[in-house]
Amino acid sequence: MTFDQESRDGERTYRQSRFAPPPGATEILLVRHGASQAFRPGEPFPLVDGQGDPGLAPEGREQARRVCRRLAGEKLDAVYVSSLRRTAETAEPLVRELGVEPRVVPDLREVHLGEWEGGLFRMKVAENDPVAQRLFAEERWDVIPGAESAEAFAGRVRRVIGRLAAAHPGGRLAAFTHGAFIAQALALAAESRPFAFLGADNASISHLVVTGERWMVRRYNDTAHLDGALDASAAALT
Repeated sequence: MTFDQESRDGERTYRQSRFAPPPGATEILLVRHGASQAFRPGEPFPLVDGQGDPGLAPEGREQARRVCRRLAGEKLDAVYVSSLRRTAETAEPLVRELGVEPRVVPDLREVHLGEWEGGLFRMKVAENDPVAQRLFAEERWDVIPGAESAEAFAGRVRRVIGRLAAAHPGGRLAAFTHGAFIAQALALAAESRPFAFLGADNASISHLVVTGERWMVRRYNDTAHLDGALDASAAALT
């Protein structure tokens, strides 16, 4: 909570005011990529460093246009993407409008799904596979054979958020990333269950404020731009 002090006629008053980041804090807008191409059994996605790398579906490109229109009204110091192309494709309208180069940070990539990479994860979850049931019950990705361990994934997310914050003290940046990454970052900030924030919509915006070891969740799964209620300050893209 934030309070301001005023003095009128020798009397002090204390009123509520809007949140302001602490001096030197970094605001990180975590943007989930737009919807990616559908998986068809027997047609696995191409892999990049062992992880599925589908491009955006047509609806994902429209989602990208909308979220980038929303973000164009923000004062951003940098735009980051993961090494998987669906994040770069989502960020493309924004970096084109701003005239900046996106900075690729491979560690912003999705959790590694081991033997369920290439799109198989979607099928296993949709079919309520027993291993998928166990995954959500235990809230550990490494229930999947060969998947990234919970400890390794949490450590990777903590390190990359720390690096981004250290690179932009007092600044604001957009990081285009993935659903599980966003969930883990917010869970670390809130000290919650690992999957408490799992389920951010495609092209949603979540918002972290980072100051030293203190992380604050300011927004989760903001989709006003997808629902038609664009922020009044959003700039139109050409």
